[in-house]
Order: sequence, then structure tokens, then C-alpha cells
Amino acid sequence: NPQSEIPELYNKCPFVVCIEFSHLFSHENVPRVFCGCVVVYQALRDWVAIESDSANVLKRPDLHRMMEATAQKLRQMGGAVELVDIGEQELPDGQTLALPKVVSAQFGNDTRKHTVCVYGHVDVQPAKKEDGWATDPYNLTDINGNLYGRGASDNKAPVLAWIHAVEAYQALNMELPVNVKFVIEGMEETGSNGLDVMIVAQRDTFFSDVDYIIISDCGWLSRRPALTYGTRGNCYFTAEVQGPKQDLHSGVYGGVVIEPMTDLIGILDSLISPSGTILVPGIREAVAPLSDEEWKMYQDIQFDVDSYKNKIGVDQLMYNNKVDVLAHLWRYPTVSIHGIEGVTAKFSIRQVPNMDPQVVKNQVTDYLHSVFAKRKSPNKLKVTMVIGAKPWLADTEHPLYEAGKAAVKRVFDTDPDLIREGGTIPIAKTFQDVTGKDIIMMPIGGFDDGLHSQNEKMSRYNYIEGTKLFVTFLDEVSKIKKTSV
Repeated sequence: NPQSEIPELYNKCPFVVCIEFSHLFSHENVPRVFCGCVVVYQALRDWVAIESDSANVLKRPDLHRMMEATAQKLRQMGGAVELVDIGEQELPDGQTLALPKVVSAQFGNDTRKHTVCVYGHVDVQPAKKEDGWATDPYNLTDINGNLYGRGASDNKAPVLAWIHAVEAYQALNMELPVNVKFVIEGMEETGSNGLDVMIVAQRDTFFSDVDYIIISDCGWLSRRPALTYGTRGNCYFTAEVQGPKQDLHSGVYGGVVIEPMTDLIGILDSLISPSGTILVPGIREAVAPLSDEEWKMYQDIQFDVDSYKNKIGVDQLMYNNKVDVLAHLWRYPTVSIHGIEGVTAKFSIRQVPNMDPQVVKNQVTDYLHSVFAKRKSPNKLKVTMVIGAKPWLADTEHPLYEAGKAAVKRVFDTDPDLIREGGTIPIAKTFQDVTGKDIIMMPIGGFDDGLHSQNEKMSRYNYIEGTKLFVTFLDEVSKIKKTSV
């Protein structure tokens, strides 16, 4: 009797969890009560222990080890696994370094079933104990029901939760309701080098029979579960003012030389008003209008402005009501000035429908040159767009999202918030443009997980209930009517 044995096993090993799935299925051939015992916490501990920092080239052996560990986990489950070579990375000094291979895997190939492809990544942001972590970032630590460690939420636990979802079906000797494929990379935190090329190369092979793509590389907005249906794009610029051929002492030359830094500050000040209005002509005019349906959707979302202010440590925002705050976080463009090195500034403009990065590039370049010309400076201005990532938006009425809503309702007994992300997840747009497949973002990370920050964590609750959500979602996807092409 697993229900009597597993609690004793759990007491002996806190990294073994009993997941109760009986209420998640309605099939007649499924026993009324059963349990699946899946080793979940130990798997996450093992993965967090690997310092798979993709930004640090000295950690590249660890990153390769992480990809091998991921592939081995999927092989042990009986998946058809491949480590896909995506080439080399060119370093600033001209040297080259092997990129971590992309792990692809497949479970099931029944042509009568839908096929889903789960995307995730197992590389992480840099982390050191001395940066302000309360615990060792690479030793998964359980404190009050929260599992602290670098990559716990972004994105190792969500990837493992999907793997555990497949394992749960296997542990119960149940056939997967859909075919499941995985694409797991190791360079997401530094721009997904090489992944775009791999997707294009395998569009007509690995991705040819995929019906839906699932991304779980995001988080909830509040304590209510969420489905994400949009992300902003990003145009990232540098602006460099070139002046005297050498550094000049301010005491010796100040007062007679037209200084490049003064010019640079002047043009940066022309990008945005104190109230947050973007001053570049054409930017605001390109934005898709806020519809009545979207306004109503924002009204229904669980979000408290005062709590949000407290969380980020500010006394005042540019907007005071929930709808305005959410709209400007998700569906309006922004200008952010990131820093100045020497006399080169870095700034970005987040993209939203119906903006086009190439048009924005021209608008920003022309505008800054016109502002600079009015200064009548002898210095030279160079504007460069380094990144031009498009926004991504899905249809929340699509059957894939209806399946997501149903899964959330079955597991959490509540309707999900339908939210957008203010940040950029370029791979979503790449999948959409290259494969033409429908995409859903299904997060399980908490709103307070501290992604990219000190003390990143994933709660036990989100990890386990998230695994149940994924199990149930696969069941719901199987109910989508399969159409002939």
C-alpha cells in the first residue's frame, strides 16, 4: 500500500516526495486513488550543485557537465536523446570556445496523438556567497518551505518539474496522453548563442511533427497561478560621442573644450520626459491601442500597487492605479538608461505590438542625430542598435490556452491570471517565426522567487503543485481536437 509506505519513506529522506494525482484524472481506467513517488528534491539539489554559469567562460566545463547530466536523466527515463552540437563561441579576444550542446529528447511517437515540445534552460546567472546570499548559492537549502539556490526557479526546477511530470506517468505505468519532446539549452542567460541556427536547421525534422511549444521560463505575478501570453521585445542601443583624441585634465582644459560627456548627457536627456513620456517621434504612435477587453482583463488580475511598491522599495510610481501600472509594465514601450562607460551610453527601448525594431532603429538614430546637430558641437556621435528583439503575443482564446486554464482550475481550484511579461524572451518569437507552431508560457515560479538576484528560491509548494499542473496540462492538451492539415 503506497499510501502507508511513502510517509515513512518521506520521513527518512526529505528529498523524496509523494505526489497525489488521483484527483487530476477522469479516465475510467485510472484507479480512484493512487500515488506516484518521484524523487524530486534530490534531483534539484544535484542540478543546483552544478555551477552552470554561462557568462563565466572558466565555468564552461561545469556547463558541459550540466548538459550531460540533463541528457543522462532523460536517457534513464527511456527517452530518445541527442546532444546537438551548435558550434563555437567567439570570445572578445578572438579565441573560440565550444558552446554547450543542446539537449533534445522525445517520449512517444504516436501519430494519433498531439506532440508538445517543452523548452527550458539549465544555465544560470553568476552567484557568489559574498554577493549577499544568506546561504551557499550552489547548495540547495530548505528554509521554511523555500528551496534556496541559484537556478532553483530560473530555470532548473521548472525543467525538472516537466521531467517529473513524464516520470509520474511512467511510475504509474500510464501511457503519456501526448508525445513529449524537450529542447533544453545552456546559453539562455547570455543570449541563447547558436540556438536560433539549430531551430532553423531542425525545423523540418525534429520540429516537423510538433503541434505546440511550451515555455516555463517566467513567473506568477502574485500568489494566484498565471498563464503568460505576451512578452515585450527589446531594442538595445549604444550612443558614443567622440571628441578629443586623448583624455584631458579638467583643471587644464576645462572651460575651453566642448566636452563629449556634456553632449552625451544632453542627448540622453532628450529620450524621455520626467513623467515617463518617450520623446522619440513615432514610437508612441506605433503602439497598438488598449482594447476594452484588455482593460477588463487587467482589472481582474490579482495585483496590489502598494505591495508592489514595498517589494521593490520605492515610495512613488509613475502611475497610481492597477491598470495603468500593469499596462506600462507589459504593453507600452519604455526607455531605460542602463549606464555610461567612458563616453558611451547604453540604453534600451522595450518593444510592444505593433512596433518594428528596424523602424525603431531608424527613428532613434535619426532623432538623436537631429538633437545632437542642434548642439552645434564639433564632437561626433555614433548610434548603434546592438539588439533588436521583437515582442511576442499569443491568443488567450486559443485551445492551447483553454487547456492551460482548465489544468490550472483542476489543480489549484481557481482561474489563472492571464498576464504578460515586461521583459524579453526572444526564443518565443524565434519559435513562432521559424516553426509556425502555437506557443504557451506556463510559469510555476513564484512572484517573490528573486530571479537573477541574491537568495533565489523555489517554494516546495510551487515545485510540487507545478509538477501536478504539468501532469494535468498534458492530459488537457490530449483533449484538443486534432485537425488534419
